Amino acid sequence: MKWLSPDWIWKIWGRLHGFVLIFPVLGIISIFLAGVAAWGAFNWSLELTNTEKFCVSCHEMKSYIFTEYKKSTHYANRTGVRASCPDCHVPREWVHKVVRKVTATNELYHWAAASIRTPEDFKAKRLKLAKKVWSTMKSTNSRECRNCHRNDFMEGSAQSEKAELMHALAVPWKMTCIECHQGITHTLPDEFDKEAVMDRLHDRMEKEKVNCRSCHDKLAGPPPGDGWD
Repeated sequence: MKWLSPDWIWKIWGRLHGFVLIFPVLGIISIFLAGVAAWGAFNWSLELTNTEKFCVSCHEMKSYIFTEYKKSTHYANRTGVRASCPDCHVPREWVHKVVRKVTATNELYHWAAASIRTPEDFKAKRLKLAKKVWSTMKSTNSRECRNCHRNDFMEGSAQSEKAELMHALAVPWKMTCIECHQGITHTLPDEFDKEAVMDRLHDRMEKEKVNCRSCHDKLAGPPPGDGWD
């Protein structure tokens, strides 16, 4: 292509270079304005793709995930405070947000390739997709959850006894939100091993000598002297 040839590029650069030398102030202003325009366009595109409306613009999200989200307390609750798709899945910090947008190009590819065409396709891939999200959240210490939910500001007395206990244990155990709250908004995949999660939790509680009745308050107490009282 002639317009991409080295001679053509050098010719354009020569003209621009000459313009800057002749009109240095105008050249600097032009470069500055071009930079501002480019920066503004970039940030505009970030915000445009960071809305619930954009997230559900493809049928895969609108037909499968969004219908579940609308039944959750993150969508509607007594206080009217909502957490939309980007609140949970897109970082607020600029650098992390840009990284997330770049990695999202993989999702754009799968959308263009129609990797998920039917509910059956989605169901078959659901566990893999969910594990990827859970793994990301765990690696960031549930960063997006903590934008709204801070353990150090929770009023335990306003929670159920079980919730107060688990939130109190989460700090010394260095647990993060997503380790217990995988199904807080979206339905858990059929293949999700709930028993394995509970087994790990029970093993930890046994190791730390947590009283069984802290959670199982309706069960009979353990025999005296077994170390669990």
